[in-house]
Amino acid sequence: MSTPVLICDDSGFARKQMARSIPDGWDVSISYAENGQEALECIRQGKGDIMFLDLNMPIMDGYQTMEAIRKDDLPCLVIVVSGDVQPEARERMVAMGALDFIRKPIDNDKLTTLLKQYGIYDGEATASSRRADARLSHAASQDERLDAYRELVNVAMGRAGENLAKLLNEFIDLPIPNVNVIESNELHMAIAEINHNDSVSAVSKGFVSAGINGEALVIFSDANTADMVRMLQYDDEGDELLQLEALMDVSNILIGACLNALSTQLNVSFSHSHPILLGRNRGLDSLLHDSISRWTKIMAVEIAYSIKSRDISFDLLLLFPDSAMEKVYTRLVDMTENNA
Repeated sequence: MSTPVLICDDSGFARKQMARSIPDGWDVSISYAENGQEALECIRQGKGDIMFLDLNMPIMDGYQTMEAIRKDDLPCLVIVVSGDVQPEARERMVAMGALDFIRKPIDNDKLTTLLKQYGIYDGEATASSRRADARLSHAASQDERLDAYRELVNVAMGRAGENLAKLLNEFIDLPIPNVNVIESNELHMAIAEINHNDSVSAVSKGFVSAGINGEALVIFSDANTADMVRMLQYDDEGDELLQLEALMDVSNILIGACLNALSTQLNVSFSHSHPILLGRNRGLDSLLHDSISRWTKIMAVEIAYSIKSRDISFDLLLLFPDSAMEKVYTRLVDMTENNA
Protein backbone atom coordinates (compact mmCIF):
# COMPACT_ATOMS: atom_id res chain seq x y z
CA MET A 1 0.00 0.00 0.00
CA SER A 2 1.36 3.43 -0.97
CA THR A 3 2.39 5.84 1.75
CA PRO A 4 0.46 9.15 1.56
CA VAL A 5 3.06 11.91 1.27
CA LEU A 6 2.17 15.60 1.36
CA ILE A 7 4.43 18.38 0.04
CA CYS A 8 3.48 21.78 1.44
CA ASP A 9 5.19 24.79 -0.13
CA ASP A 10 3.83 28.00 -1.63
CA SER A 11 6.24 27.68 -4.58
CA GLY A 12 5.27 25.36 -7.44
CA PHE A 13 8.94 25.19 -8.43
CA ALA A 14 9.88 24.09 -4.90
CA ARG A 15 7.11 21.48 -4.84
CA LYS A 16 8.49 19.98 -8.05
CA GLN A 17 12.04 20.01 -6.67
CA MET A 18 10.86 18.19 -3.55
CA ALA A 19 8.86 15.60 -5.53
CA ARG A 20 11.89 14.91 -7.72
CA SER A 21 14.00 14.30 -4.61
CA ILE A 22 11.79 11.52 -3.27
CA PRO A 23 13.52 8.14 -3.87
CA ASP A 24 12.18 6.17 -6.83
CA GLY A 25 11.94 2.97 -4.83
CA TRP A 26 9.65 4.48 -2.21
CA ASP A 27 6.02 3.53 -2.89
CA VAL A 28 4.21 6.81 -2.25
CA SER A 29 1.14 8.72 -3.37
CA ILE A 30 1.98 12.43 -3.43
CA SER A 31 -0.38 15.30 -2.72
CA TYR A 32 0.42 19.01 -2.73
CA ALA A 33 -0.58 22.02 -0.65
CA GLU A 34 0.32 25.68 -1.21
CA ASN A 35 -0.01 26.73 2.44
CA GLY A 36 -0.63 25.37 5.90
CA GLN A 37 -4.40 25.72 5.70
CA GLU A 38 -4.54 23.48 2.62
CA ALA A 39 -2.09 21.08 4.26
CA LEU A 40 -4.28 20.60 7.34
CA GLU A 41 -7.26 19.79 5.11
CA CYS A 42 -5.17 17.19 3.24
CA ILE A 43 -3.97 15.60 6.48
CA ARG A 44 -7.54 15.30 7.75
CA GLN A 45 -8.43 13.60 4.45
CA GLY A 46 -5.69 11.01 4.98
CA LYS A 47 -3.34 12.43 2.34
CA GLY A 48 -0.44 13.26 4.61
CA ASP A 49 0.92 10.48 6.80
CA ILE A 50 4.28 12.13 6.10
CA MET A 51 4.60 15.82 5.22
CA PHE A 52 7.47 17.87 3.88
CA LEU A 53 6.71 21.35 5.21
CA ASP A 54 8.06 24.77 4.20
CA LEU A 55 8.23 27.58 6.78
CA ASN A 56 7.66 30.87 4.94
CA MET A 57 4.21 30.75 3.32
CA PRO A 58 1.17 33.02 3.05
CA ILE A 59 -2.17 32.41 4.81
CA MET A 60 -0.69 29.89 7.28
CA ASP A 61 3.07 29.46 7.63
CA GLY A 62 5.00 26.43 8.79
CA TYR A 63 5.09 27.44 12.45
CA GLN A 64 1.32 27.91 12.57
CA THR A 65 0.80 24.64 10.71
CA MET A 66 3.00 22.70 13.11
CA GLU A 67 1.22 24.24 16.09
CA ALA A 68 -2.18 23.19 14.67
CA ILE A 69 -0.94 19.64 14.07
CA ARG A 70 0.23 19.42 17.66
CA LYS A 71 -2.88 21.04 19.11
CA ASP A 72 -5.29 18.77 17.19
CA ASP A 73 -3.03 15.70 17.53
CA LEU A 74 -3.19 15.03 13.80
CA PRO A 75 -1.60 11.77 12.55
CA CYS A 76 1.26 13.20 10.53
CA LEU A 77 5.05 12.94 10.65
CA VAL A 78 6.56 16.29 9.69
CA ILE A 79 9.95 16.96 8.10
CA VAL A 80 10.66 20.66 7.63
CA VAL A 81 12.20 21.65 4.28
CA SER A 82 13.18 25.30 4.38
CA GLY A 83 15.58 27.98 3.24
CA ASP A 84 15.45 29.44 6.77
CA VAL A 85 18.13 27.39 8.50
CA GLN A 86 18.66 29.52 11.60
CA PRO A 87 19.25 27.33 14.69
CA GLU A 88 16.26 28.95 16.45
CA ALA A 89 13.97 28.07 13.52
CA ARG A 90 15.01 24.43 13.78
CA GLU A 91 14.68 24.38 17.56
CA ARG A 92 11.21 25.89 17.45
CA MET A 93 9.91 23.35 14.94
CA VAL A 94 11.51 20.33 16.58
CA ALA A 95 10.11 21.47 19.95
CA MET A 96 6.62 21.47 18.39
CA GLY A 97 7.07 17.91 17.16
CA ALA A 98 8.78 18.02 13.75
CA LEU A 99 10.99 14.99 13.11
CA ASP A 100 13.83 16.90 11.51
CA PHE A 101 14.86 19.90 9.46
CA ILE A 102 16.30 19.81 5.91
CA ARG A 103 18.03 22.71 4.19
CA LYS A 104 16.91 23.84 0.73
CA PRO A 105 17.80 23.01 -1.98
CA ILE A 106 17.35 19.33 -1.24
CA ASP A 107 20.38 17.03 -1.17
CA ASN A 108 18.94 13.71 -2.40
CA ASP A 109 21.45 11.53 -0.56
CA LYS A 110 20.91 13.38 2.73
CA LEU A 111 17.15 13.04 2.33
CA THR A 112 17.43 9.30 1.82
CA THR A 113 19.75 8.98 4.82
CA LEU A 114 17.27 10.87 6.99
CA LEU A 115 14.32 8.75 5.82
CA LYS A 116 16.29 5.61 6.64
CA GLN A 117 17.29 7.03 10.03
CA TYR A 118 13.63 7.32 11.03
CA GLY A 119 12.64 3.97 9.51
CA ILE A 120 10.47 5.62 6.87
CA TYR A 121 12.27 4.22 3.83
CA ASP A 122 14.92 1.50 3.49
CA GLY A 123 15.68 1.38 -0.24
CA GLU A 124 18.24 2.99 -2.55
CA ALA A 125 18.95 6.69 -2.91
CA THR A 126 17.79 7.10 -6.54
CA ALA A 127 15.76 10.28 -6.90
CA SER A 128 12.51 10.22 -8.81
CA SER A 129 13.17 12.34 -11.89
CA ARG A 130 10.43 10.53 -13.79
CA ARG A 131 7.40 11.90 -11.92
CA ALA A 132 5.22 13.39 -14.64
CA ASP A 133 3.95 16.26 -12.49
CA ALA A 134 7.47 17.17 -11.36
CA ARG A 135 9.00 17.87 -14.75
CA LEU A 136 10.61 21.25 -15.27
CA SER A 137 10.45 23.03 -18.59
CA HIS A 138 12.50 25.75 -20.25
CA ALA A 139 9.29 26.83 -22.03
CA ALA A 140 7.68 28.21 -18.89
CA SER A 141 5.13 30.98 -18.52
CA GLN A 142 6.07 34.33 -16.99
CA ASP A 143 4.30 33.39 -13.74
CA GLU A 144 6.18 30.07 -13.58
CA ARG A 145 9.47 31.88 -14.12
CA LEU A 146 8.71 34.42 -11.41
CA ASP A 147 7.89 31.56 -9.06
CA ALA A 148 11.23 29.90 -9.87
CA TYR A 149 13.10 33.18 -9.31
CA ARG A 150 11.28 33.63 -5.99
CA GLU A 151 12.31 30.16 -4.82
CA LEU A 152 15.90 30.72 -5.93
CA VAL A 153 16.03 33.90 -3.87
CA ASN A 154 14.16 32.30 -0.97
CA VAL A 155 17.05 29.87 -0.47
CA ALA A 156 19.63 32.64 -0.79
CA MET A 157 17.66 34.81 1.63
CA GLY A 158 17.73 32.04 4.22
CA ARG A 159 21.51 31.66 4.01
CA ALA A 160 21.97 35.41 4.45
CA GLY A 161 19.57 35.42 7.40
CA GLU A 162 21.46 32.56 9.02
CA ASN A 163 24.78 34.43 8.77
CA LEU A 164 23.28 37.65 10.09
CA ALA A 165 21.63 35.83 12.99
CA LYS A 166 25.04 34.45 14.01
CA LEU A 167 26.64 37.89 13.77
CA LEU A 168 23.96 39.69 15.79
CA ASN A 169 22.90 36.79 18.03
CA GLU A 170 19.29 37.60 17.19
CA PHE A 171 16.50 35.73 15.40
CA ILE A 172 15.94 37.22 11.93
CA ASP A 173 12.36 37.22 10.67
CA LEU A 174 12.36 36.23 7.00
CA PRO A 175 9.62 37.28 4.57
CA ILE A 176 8.34 35.85 1.31
CA PRO A 177 10.54 37.58 -1.29
CA ASN A 178 8.76 40.10 -3.48
CA VAL A 179 9.74 39.55 -7.15
CA ASN A 180 8.69 41.84 -9.99
CA VAL A 181 9.76 42.31 -13.61
CA ILE A 182 9.27 45.99 -14.34
CA GLU A 183 10.47 48.99 -16.25
CA SER A 184 13.30 50.68 -14.38
CA ASN A 185 11.28 53.85 -13.87
CA GLU A 186 8.60 51.83 -12.06
CA LEU A 187 10.93 50.48 -9.39
CA HIS A 188 9.80 52.93 -6.74
CA MET A 189 6.25 51.53 -6.99
CA ALA A 190 7.45 47.94 -6.59
CA ILE A 191 9.15 48.73 -3.28
CA ALA A 192 6.61 51.12 -1.81
CA GLU A 193 7.09 49.67 1.66
CA ILE A 194 10.65 50.99 1.81
CA ASN A 195 9.43 54.43 0.82
CA HIS A 196 7.59 54.70 4.12
CA ASN A 197 10.95 55.85 5.48
CA ASP A 198 11.68 59.44 4.51
CA SER A 199 15.42 59.14 5.05
CA VAL A 200 17.51 56.07 4.24
CA SER A 201 21.08 54.96 3.69
CA ALA A 202 22.12 52.39 1.08
CA VAL A 203 25.13 50.22 0.34
CA SER A 204 25.57 48.78 -3.16
CA LYS A 205 27.65 45.95 -4.60
CA GLY A 206 27.70 44.81 -8.23
CA PHE A 207 28.19 41.20 -9.34
CA VAL A 208 28.77 39.38 -12.63
CA SER A 209 29.41 35.84 -13.94
CA ALA A 210 28.62 33.80 -17.05
CA GLY A 211 26.49 36.51 -18.61
CA ILE A 212 24.54 37.02 -15.38
CA ASN A 213 25.03 40.43 -13.86
CA GLY A 214 23.21 42.59 -11.39
CA GLU A 215 23.39 44.83 -8.41
CA ALA A 216 22.66 44.17 -4.74
CA LEU A 217 21.66 46.96 -2.39
CA VAL A 218 21.04 46.97 1.34
CA ILE A 219 18.74 49.81 2.39
CA PHE A 220 18.57 50.99 5.99
CA SER A 221 16.21 53.36 7.68
CA ASP A 222 18.41 55.99 9.31
CA ALA A 223 16.35 55.59 12.48
CA ASN A 224 17.74 52.04 12.91
CA THR A 225 21.45 52.78 12.59
CA ALA A 226 22.20 53.43 16.26
CA ASP A 227 20.37 50.23 17.28
CA MET A 228 22.50 48.18 14.88
CA VAL A 229 25.67 49.68 16.31
CA ARG A 230 24.53 48.58 19.77
CA MET A 231 23.81 45.04 18.57
CA LEU A 232 27.25 44.82 16.99
CA GLN A 233 28.65 45.95 20.36
CA TYR A 234 30.71 48.76 18.94
CA ASP A 235 32.01 51.29 21.45
CA ASP A 236 30.13 54.49 20.64
CA GLU A 237 26.72 54.33 18.94
CA GLY A 238 26.81 58.08 18.27
CA ASP A 239 30.08 57.97 16.32
CA GLU A 240 29.45 58.63 12.63
CA LEU A 241 32.35 56.41 11.50
CA LEU A 242 31.09 53.50 13.63
CA GLN A 243 27.63 53.88 12.15
CA LEU A 244 29.11 53.72 8.69
CA GLU A 245 31.15 50.65 9.69
CA ALA A 246 27.98 48.97 10.98
CA LEU A 247 26.19 49.59 7.68
CA MET A 248 29.11 48.13 5.74
CA ASP A 249 29.46 45.08 8.00
CA VAL A 250 25.79 44.14 7.86
CA SER A 251 25.67 44.79 4.10
CA ASN A 252 28.71 42.58 3.46
CA ILE A 253 27.20 39.75 5.50
CA LEU A 254 23.83 39.92 3.73
CA ILE A 255 25.08 40.44 0.18
CA GLY A 256 27.97 38.00 0.46
CA ALA A 257 25.88 35.14 1.85
CA CYS A 258 23.06 35.78 -0.60
CA LEU A 259 25.34 35.83 -3.65
CA ASN A 260 27.20 32.72 -2.47
CA ALA A 261 23.89 30.86 -2.21
CA LEU A 262 22.87 32.06 -5.67
CA SER A 263 26.26 30.92 -7.00
CA THR A 264 25.76 27.42 -5.61
CA GLN A 265 22.26 27.05 -7.04
CA LEU A 266 23.23 28.36 -10.48
CA ASN A 267 26.69 26.75 -10.57
CA VAL A 268 28.41 30.04 -11.34
CA SER A 269 31.09 32.03 -9.55
CA PHE A 270 30.23 35.68 -9.16
CA SER A 271 32.86 38.38 -9.18
CA HIS A 272 31.94 41.11 -6.72
CA SER A 273 32.71 44.80 -6.91
CA HIS A 274 33.77 46.63 -3.76
CA PRO A 275 30.81 47.81 -1.66
CA ILE A 276 29.88 51.43 -2.24
CA LEU A 277 27.96 53.71 0.08
CA LEU A 278 25.37 55.22 -2.26
CA GLY A 279 24.37 57.84 0.26
CA ARG A 280 23.29 58.69 3.78
CA ASN A 281 20.17 60.51 4.91
CA ARG A 282 18.63 60.70 1.44
CA GLY A 283 15.33 59.77 -0.17
CA LEU A 284 15.18 56.30 -1.70
CA ASP A 285 14.27 57.45 -5.20
CA SER A 286 17.38 59.58 -5.54
CA LEU A 287 19.60 56.73 -4.31
CA LEU A 288 18.17 54.17 -6.71
CA HIS A 289 18.06 56.40 -9.75
CA ASP A 290 21.86 56.42 -10.03
CA SER A 291 21.99 52.60 -9.90
CA ILE A 292 19.34 51.62 -12.45
CA SER A 293 19.12 54.48 -14.93
CA ARG A 294 21.31 52.48 -17.36
CA TRP A 295 18.77 49.61 -17.56
CA THR A 296 15.40 49.62 -19.32
CA LYS A 297 13.72 46.56 -17.78
CA ILE A 298 14.75 44.83 -14.57
CA MET A 299 13.85 42.00 -12.27
CA ALA A 300 13.62 43.53 -8.83
CA VAL A 301 13.74 41.24 -5.80
CA GLU A 302 12.92 42.82 -2.46
CA ILE A 303 13.67 40.99 0.80
CA ALA A 304 12.42 42.79 3.89
CA TYR A 305 14.45 41.47 6.83
CA SER A 306 13.43 42.37 10.36
CA ILE A 307 14.52 41.83 13.94
CA LYS A 308 11.23 42.07 15.80
CA SER A 309 12.78 41.90 19.25
CA ARG A 310 14.61 45.15 18.47
CA ASP A 311 12.00 46.76 16.20
CA ILE A 312 14.61 46.95 13.42
CA SER A 313 14.00 46.41 9.72
CA PHE A 314 16.10 46.75 6.58
CA ASP A 315 15.83 45.61 2.99
CA LEU A 316 18.03 43.66 0.61
CA LEU A 317 17.26 44.57 -2.99
CA LEU A 318 18.58 42.44 -5.87
CA LEU A 319 18.36 43.98 -9.33
CA PHE A 320 18.91 41.99 -12.53
CA PRO A 321 18.70 43.55 -16.01
CA ASP A 322 16.44 41.85 -18.54
CA SER A 323 19.49 40.47 -20.39
CA ALA A 324 20.31 38.29 -17.37
CA MET A 325 16.83 36.91 -16.62
CA GLU A 326 16.74 34.18 -19.27
CA LYS A 327 20.22 32.97 -18.30
CA VAL A 328 19.22 32.79 -14.63
CA TYR A 329 16.14 30.68 -15.39
CA THR A 330 17.94 28.38 -17.83
CA ARG A 331 20.78 27.66 -15.41
CA LEU A 332 18.37 27.08 -12.53
CA VAL A 333 16.35 24.52 -14.49
CA ASP A 334 19.49 22.81 -15.81
CA MET A 335 20.97 22.55 -12.32
CA THR A 336 17.74 21.08 -10.94
CA GLU A 337 17.53 18.55 -13.77
CA ASN A 338 21.18 17.54 -13.39
CA ASN A 339 20.90 17.08 -9.62
CA ALA A 340 17.83 14.85 -9.82
